[in-house]
Amino acid sequence: MDKKILEIQETFSQLSPKKLSEVEKIRIEYLGRNGYLTKLFEEFKELSPEFKKEYGKKINDLKNLITEKINSWKLLHEKDVNNKTEKLDLSLEEYPINSGTRHPISIIKNEIVEIFKYLGYSIYEGPEIEDDWHVFSALNFPEEHPARDMQDTFFIEKKPDILLRTHTSSVQVRSMEQEKLPIRIICPGRVFRNEAISARAHCIFHQIEGLYIDKNVSFADLKQTLLYFAKEMFGAETKIRLRPSFFPFTEPSAEMDVNCKLCGGKGCSVCKYTGWLEVLGCGMVDPNVLELNGINSKTFSGFAFGMGLERIAMLKFQVRDLRLYFENDVRFLKQFKNY
Repeated sequence: MDKKILEIQETFSQLSPKKLSEVEKIRIEYLGRNGYLTKLFEEFKELSPEFKKEYGKKINDLKNLITEKINSWKLLHEKDVNNKTEKLDLSLEEYPINSGTRHPISIIKNEIVEIFKYLGYSIYEGPEIEDDWHVFSALNFPEEHPARDMQDTFFIEKKPDILLRTHTSSVQVRSMEQEKLPIRIICPGRVFRNEAISARAHCIFHQIEGLYIDKNVSFADLKQTLLYFAKEMFGAETKIRLRPSFFPFTEPSAEMDVNCKLCGGKGCSVCKYTGWLEVLGCGMVDPNVLELNGINSKTFSGFAFGMGLERIAMLKFQVRDLRLYFENDVRFLKQFKNY
């Protein structure tokens, strides 16, 4: 046993590793699972009790010596590596740091949120997987009503009452159920409809809807709110027009157009040569919707509106094909670095 301990000690004392990888190799060779020290401890177990105290101390002293030396080698070579890394060549030319950009849909969403926050609106969010009540029934869509065909819906096959929400109006229903009056909210989120993908439509898109319920809310309040939004979003010279329309959950209902920014109102393929582009739907909340959600329609009134973020971004950034928002083409996305 004495002879083996001396041999290991002498052999180890002659080692002088030049780099970290050599230090690690030595550590494994002497202290690893199959190393010299491990084998010594295995032989130690076979010694008679009167020798264990003597050789136990010698083996432990040898192990401590090897461990301390290996640790000192590690520190030495790690310091050398760090010093080499920290050396800078000041003659090298600078290189650009490519920073990321926000997605144009996120940029538009944040702008819209800030505009309505200034008017006192708060953000309200809800689930993307919804039930029939919140998406349709509570919004004055009776069962088998033709108005349900206005939106081609993705239903969950095994649970026909569960679906991917077709609009963020479901979040408005949840706010009417849970919040105290008055309510003044905007509801940003992703929605889903089974539509053919084209330059003007997609099966996934993003909406922001707004809801304001209080005493004595009028259509004039709605018009002034949307006019303020349009001018803040598209510029002070922006014009709007409201056209009569139909939505099951508002009465009266309207669609709002703004003068087309892509062609300056002269007419193009995007605005179908009318000079106007539809950006949102709106109207006074139908009294039936208020009553279905536990709100006294004789005391309270309100308005609601909803817009697609892709359409707003198309106008704002003069993008003619909304499919670009979903393709993650870096050449397209890097154009929004300054926003």
